[in-house]
Amino acid sequence: MSTAVSTARPVTNRRRIRRFLPPQHGAWAMLLLPYVVGVVLVGPSWPQVPLLGAWLAGYLLSYYAFQAIKSRRPRRFADQLLAYGLVTAPLALTVLFARPAVLWYAPVYAVLLTVNAGYAWRRRERALLNDLASVAQSCLLVFVLATLSGVPLAEVVPAFLAVMLYLVGTVLYVKTMIRERGDAGYLRLSIGFHVVALIAAAWLDMLLAPVFVLLLARAGILPARRLSPARVGVIETVCCLLVLAVVLVAL
Repeated sequence: MSTAVSTARPVTNRRRIRRFLPPQHGAWAMLLLPYVVGVVLVGPSWPQVPLLGAWLAGYLLSYYAFQAIKSRRPRRFADQLLAYGLVTAPLALTVLFARPAVLWYAPVYAVLLTVNAGYAWRRRERALLNDLASVAQSCLLVFVLATLSGVPLAEVVPAFLAVMLYLVGTVLYVKTMIRERGDAGYLRLSIGFHVVALIAAAWLDMLLAPVFVLLLARAGILPARRLSPARVGVIETVCCLLVLAVVLVAL
């Protein structure tokens, strides 16, 4: 009996943890890449710490809020909403107290989150426009960090564009590898966008060109191969780190 109890407890604990962690592993790179790029470009400062906490907790809060909207059963996610709301609110207020000017971004985020909520209500979270709204939210963090540190926005525009080009391309590429696999239209869209992204990246800085050539190659070659989602994730993690390194060196 004691063995059964000791075995059941870890399983129960794991289930409790899973209730508070969304199965969206690819989202973390999207969340952290713009933050790291922004911090390195503008230089470290103490408000960036609560901003990171508010950013991550806010993502978790929004995830479960959209799940509540999708399911029409908000009580089912009450624990998660309460927990992440209690974490997000004081951290966000700390950032706002440190730099009230960041409040100017609130209307933009409100519009983008409304797009997400609309797709959640229609249960179409995998729609391309919904994904692009999420990408825009992440990339805007580069500007938020600049504002937080009093750095002119013009100084971080190239980095913002480079990160945006990469993340939009990643959304299209991953769709051709998993949910839209075999869809010739999506494949053409993905490859076409990566060609444009390569040209735009080279215009921003020629040092970006090699990594965007690599991104174009993976968008054109890998959809013909049968790769598991785990392998797709590993490859994309490597690509994300390459983009991070090159953006920081070039821009």
